[in-house]
Amino acid sequence: MTAAAQEAEHHPESREPAGPDAEASGQASPPAGEDAAVPLWRRATVRDALLIWVGTRAGMILAALYGALIVSGQNRAPLLERWKHWDVGLFRKIAEFGYDGDPSQEPDPGLPAIFPGMPLAMRLVHLVVDDWILAGLIISFVAGAVAMVALARLADFEGPTGAGRWAVLALVLCPTAVFLFAGYSEALFLAFALPAWLAARRRAWPLACALAAGASCVRITGLFLAAALIVEFVVSRTRRDGWAGWWRGAWLALPFAPILAYAAYQYSRTGDWLAWNNAQQTGWGRELVWPWQAFRTTWDSTGGDEGFAPMFRLEIAAVIVGVLLVVWLLLARRWAELVYVGLQLGALATSSFYMSIPRSVLLWWPLWVLIGRAGARYRSVIILYAAVIGPLMVPMMMSFLNSSWTG
Repeated sequence: MTAAAQEAEHHPESREPAGPDAEASGQASPPAGEDAAVPLWRRATVRDALLIWVGTRAGMILAALYGALIVSGQNRAPLLERWKHWDVGLFRKIAEFGYDGDPSQEPDPGLPAIFPGMPLAMRLVHLVVDDWILAGLIISFVAGAVAMVALARLADFEGPTGAGRWAVLALVLCPTAVFLFAGYSEALFLAFALPAWLAARRRAWPLACALAAGASCVRITGLFLAAALIVEFVVSRTRRDGWAGWWRGAWLALPFAPILAYAAYQYSRTGDWLAWNNAQQTGWGRELVWPWQAFRTTWDSTGGDEGFAPMFRLEIAAVIVGVLLVVWLLLARRWAELVYVGLQLGALATSSFYMSIPRSVLLWWPLWVLIGRAGARYRSVIILYAAVIGPLMVPMMMSFLNSSWTG
C-alpha cells in the first residue's frame, strides 16, 4: 500500500474529491473502490444495501402478520390498520385537510410542528393509491431504499471498502427502525439528507445543497444539516483550496429557503413566524429548559406507568448514545458531523422531557457509518451488534403495532 493510500485509509477527508468540473456541474464520481463503468444498480455495495433493505422489510411484514397476534392476543385489526398510529394520523390529517385539520374535529394546535414534506408526498401518492396508510408505507419503502444505497456508498467512501453493507445492517437493526417502515418522515428525510452528504463529501456543492433543500422540506432537522454543510464547506476549502472556489458557498443558502418559506406560510395563517416551534409547546407541552431539568423529569418518569416507563428509559439510553457519539466526533475532529449531531442532541436534551430521541438516532448517520467501518475491520463488532441490539427491534415494533407509545 502506498503512502497516499495509507493516508486516505486513515483520514478519508484527505481523499481527492471530484475535480472542479464535476463540482461545478454537481456530478460526483463514484466512491473509492467502485468502477465508474459499472451501472449503479449492478455494484456490489448497492446490491447488498437493497437486499438488506428489502429482506428486512419482508421480515417486518411477517412479524406484523403473525407476531402481533401472538403478543396481543385479541388484536386482529387488518394489517394496514396496525400502521396508522401516532404521527401517521397527523401526516394523513395534514395531507387530507391541510394545517387547519379535519373541519369536523377540534383544531390540533400541534400540527404546525410538522413540516410539509411528508404530507405533500402522501398527497401525491394518494392520487394513485387510495389508502392513506398504504401511501405512507410506499413512500417510506421507496425513500428508505434510496437512503440505504446512499448510506452504503457513504460508508464505503469513508472506508474501508465493505463498510457500506454493515452500516446499512446496523441501521435497519436499530431498535427504533420500525419508524423507517411506518409512514413516518424519517425514511424520506434520509432519502434527501444522505445523498446530500455524500455529494458534499465529493464536493458537488450544487447537488448537495439542492438535496439538502429537499430534506429541509421534510423535517426541521434540515436546519442542522444546512449548518453542517456550511462547516463542511469551510473546512474543505481551508484544508485544500485556500480561497479558490469560495463563490460556490452561495449554494449553501439554498437549504434554508424551504424553512423560511414554511415559516412565512405559517405566519400567513397564524401571524407567528415561529408557529412551527411554538406548536411544540401548545401541542406536546415541550419548551426549552436546562438540560439537568430535562434529565430529572425524564428520570422521574421511568418509574411511572408501565406503558410509558420503558420508553422513557429508552429515551435516556438514546441520549447516552448521543453523548458518546458527540465525544467521538469531537476527538476525531469531524467538525461538520459534530455540528449535525450536536445541535440535534442539544435541542432534544433541553426540552421539557426527553421525547422522540430514539427516533432521532435513526438520522445520525455518523453513528451508522462508524459501526459500518468498525464492522468492516473487525467482524466481531457487527456480529455482537446484530446479536445483542438487533432483537430489540422486535418488541419495539410490537409496541408500535399495538398502539403503545414507542418514542
